[in-house]
Amino acid sequence: MIRDAVMENENIGANSRDIQKLKEMFPQCFDVAGNFSMETFKGILKKEINIRDEGYELNFLGKNYARMLASLETTTVIQPDEEHNNKPENKDSKNIYISGDNLDALKHMLKSYEGAVKCIYIDPPYNTGSDGFIYKDKFTFTVESLMEKLNISESEAERLMSMTSRGSASHSAWLTFMYPRLLLARDLLSKDGVIFISIDDNEQANLKLLCDSVFGEENFIATFTRITKKGGKSSDVVALNHDYVNVYSKSAEIKLYPVKHNDKGFKHKDEFFEERGYYKLNQTLDYDSLQYSPSLDYPIEIEGETFYAGSSKEDYEERQNGIYDTADWAWRWSKEKFKFGYENGFIVIKKSRNGKRIYTKTYQKATIDENDEGYFIDYSDRTKCLSTLALTETIYSNDNATKDLNNVFDKKMFDHPKPIELMKQFIQISTSDNDIVLDFFGGSSSTAEAVLRTNIQDGTNRQIIIVQLPELLKDSTSAYKAGFRTIDQIGQERIIRAAKKLREENPDTTADLGFKHYTLQDFDDSFIDKLDEWYEKLNSPQEILLDEEDHMLNRFGLSTVLTTYLVHDGYGFMPEVQELDLAGYTAYHCGNHLYLIREGFGEEQMKALYGALDTDNGFMAEHIVVFGYSFTFTASQMLRDNLFKVKDSAGINKTINIDVRY
Repeated sequence: MIRDAVMENENIGANSRDIQKLKEMFPQCFDVAGNFSMETFKGILKKEINIRDEGYELNFLGKNYARMLASLETTTVIQPDEEHNNKPENKDSKNIYISGDNLDALKHMLKSYEGAVKCIYIDPPYNTGSDGFIYKDKFTFTVESLMEKLNISESEAERLMSMTSRGSASHSAWLTFMYPRLLLARDLLSKDGVIFISIDDNEQANLKLLCDSVFGEENFIATFTRITKKGGKSSDVVALNHDYVNVYSKSAEIKLYPVKHNDKGFKHKDEFFEERGYYKLNQTLDYDSLQYSPSLDYPIEIEGETFYAGSSKEDYEERQNGIYDTADWAWRWSKEKFKFGYENGFIVIKKSRNGKRIYTKTYQKATIDENDEGYFIDYSDRTKCLSTLALTETIYSNDNATKDLNNVFDKKMFDHPKPIELMKQFIQISTSDNDIVLDFFGGSSSTAEAVLRTNIQDGTNRQIIIVQLPELLKDSTSAYKAGFRTIDQIGQERIIRAAKKLREENPDTTADLGFKHYTLQDFDDSFIDKLDEWYEKLNSPQEILLDEEDHMLNRFGLSTVLTTYLVHDGYGFMPEVQELDLAGYTAYHCGNHLYLIREGFGEEQMKALYGALDTDNGFMAEHIVVFGYSFTFTASQMLRDNLFKVKDSAGINKTINIDVRY
């Protein structure tokens, strides 16, 4: 467990994750000594892509260090909040809230959720100089170890140590902070997954280049401009009233859903076409065309008058004779579409300063469409692609975000929340029923509330995963005075209160409005330093057991060990686990794994385990995981010596893998 991670991290370098992926995908490029053949690799690729020797990339102090951080195993364990998780509203919930460092959380999640997350939204620190961002990590490397692991000079290692151990808010520090998190986030995304990242001008340019390198420039979708406030001076020169949302996909398999037209401007209604809903007058049917088309330049005879696109009869005749201006007028609709539209009430004649003009109607619930048989009226919901300027509407501003939070709390509890409508927009264009939505900078849980509201609105069951660092609140804040001590407590409370309001507003809803809570338990250096001592005791033939104070199961708790193992082995946070009685010893069975965590496993339990594996009861465990701190040297060796092969219920020999973890 922790010791195993520490030992594995000893051999981790900047390229460890990349090399592991190359070995999985291109084993033929490695020889028996583990050396990589670039020529073999080029030979595999040359028929599919152009290989170049020169390129352009973003470089910064800490880049290789950040790649190494992404490769290191986490030394935290996952502690379930059993009191909260067993409440009626939470015990069957599939939503997850994790209190802990998001870098550790992402590493845990990758074991069970790699390629499974459809939508990620994050609102990371903007590095404004006033948002409190200081990068200082918890890793205790020396100058010498960094020189060896990263193959860098002493002066480079000293600069890196200064930035990461003493704290920095430089561009390099911010990029070093973001890079490993984005690398892990990319691996969590499904093939058709999307990530949305809020940012402002302080790091927007750097974030774009960083995301190009992580997700691939070809997977960039758009940068949305979002209004933050209506006005007000925010610098000596201009009013800064916007930020951005960068959007990237995991691959070309991306599928974004169109958005519905809103009701803004729909104020007219036809008494003969009530089923179409309200309508608004669209722009005039004619327009100044930069790409003139003779087929769209025709006279329209209507209500006893003849209309020509944007001009007089003389101008029309000149165009018919080949005399064109640099830009020439034409109709937006073909003659056939106009005839259909006029006969079916999509056309109206209105007076203007320049005489009568032809306008088209845009209805809420009806539009003109075309198929092989000609034009028809489509009564389905009208949709459109989300515009990159759509978020400049005030509904997406920080003022609305504050109102959203005030609807849950009666005081200001959090700075810079994001509006629920913003989150809902991203959720609706990128996800559908049963998809997973992740926010690993959870903040005040705007994303979580937006998912709950969207699920009720759409009748869907999207799953939430929220991660938030238990960052301490200043005692001068309203949240502290209200009894909160960390930001994650605010985020959890918002979900609880929002869920209560939603139940009151929707008494018949069956939506999942609860969540299960987990805390990532970290340990100080003194604890880590004693791991080897405890390991040596337990692996001594003298049958030494840890005393009550040192015993790891007492330190962690059984549920913490089991949850950490289940997530590590790919079963997620909430799998179905069965208890197995082995001669009075309780083991835990899930999928192909059997977990032996408690003390007291001996010869009688070994016989019972053989009996369970040998009976035709559908039980099978190809992997037996042992919590080493609960086992004597003899008991661990007995398992290794005896469980080589057994027959499953079909009579097929199965190799049992014994995995003793520390």
